Amino acid sequence: MFEVLMYLFENYMDGSVALNADQDTIVNELELAGFHRSEIGRALDWLDGLNKVQETVQAAPLFTPHAIRHYSFEESERLGIQGRGFLLYLEQISILDPMTREIVIDRITALDPREIDLGRIKWVVLIALFNQPDKKSALSLLQDMILSDAFDVLH
Repeated sequence: MFEVLMYLFENYMDGSVALNADQDTIVNELELAGFHRSEIGRALDWLDGLNKVQETVQAAPLFTPHAIRHYSFEESERLGIQGRGFLLYLEQISILDPMTREIVIDRITALDPREIDLGRIKWVVLIALFNQPDKKSALSLLQDMILSDAFDVLH
């Protein structure tokens, strides 16, 4: 499923998770690209869930900037130490705010546990930030950070 999300992110998103083409066209193109219909359906459901959780979080009372997140056992297991540390780091450098953090955690827990690693957590954060127009500067910082990490590995 995650490969489908990455394909959609790279080819269809233009500032929101609303895709540029109708769903039947997208499904057909994804099938032609080699993705299975079940994986396509899961990816589209995941994106629909992203929109729903954003609406829910935005309608909720505002989180204070100093809110501390206590993870449930399931969240801790899925994120792992590296994932939780990464999210905390992003909050400390103001890339994530408490509301966006909640969106990211929700979408990470919506993934198959076998699909979760630090690289995919970074992609979920990118997708969540990309879908919020007021987070463009945070998105840019995260993209720069991820690209610089990739280049450090090459040296």
